Amino acid sequence: MRFVAFETSGEWCSVALYIDGEMRALESRAGNRHSELALPMLERLLADAGLTPAALDAAAYGAGPGSFTGLRIACGLAQGLAVARGLPVYGVSSLAAMAQESGAQRVVACIDARMREVYYAALERMPDGWREVVTTRCVAPLAVAAPPGDDWIGCGNGFAVYGNFGLKIVLSMVHPTALAVAQLAAPRLAAGEGVDAALAAPLYVRDKVAFTREELGHS
Repeated sequence: MRFVAFETSGEWCSVALYIDGEMRALESRAGNRHSELALPMLERLLADAGLTPAALDAAAYGAGPGSFTGLRIACGLAQGLAVARGLPVYGVSSLAAMAQESGAQRVVACIDARMREVYYAALERMPDGWREVVTTRCVAPLAVAAPPGDDWIGCGNGFAVYGNFGLKIVLSMVHPTALAVAQLAAPRLAAGEGVDAALAAPLYVRDKVAFTREELGHS
């Protein structure tokens, strides 16, 4: 199986290529340039592997939560590659990808959602992937807490902004990557869990993108 994975949910842009169990990836701090960087990254990965987009069997993407614009970019790129040839598409939680990237077994994943909120979930590694012990949600920082047990590892930039929430070990620089998305998507795609490109969608979690003037205290 050969597929591409995109992850553009935050400040990093990354693209990974999965070829029969082997993976290669490119990543760059993007700012707001994800749409400029992603396709050239894919072209470079394909060229280095001696492949063309026609050789792909599927596409995966970081579904979110994260930057609304970034989520749309990753989903749109996956759909664009898949729709013309009827390829399956699979979305991976950005928080699960971050947990995968951490290398830990029990992870509290926390991303700064702006607007004085965070995207947060507690995940436990299982033989077939990650299980959400606390489901993905958008909450005030004070609502973040690890489940019982002292072996939870924090990861994500939410900790850099709001503190460690009582956790002993925090990896605030860990972020979701396309490589982690590919690792998590591979067994799902192999099991036939991909969906039609038209059904692919970002996981926004929160509907609002900004405060109103009244919420900011303006008249």
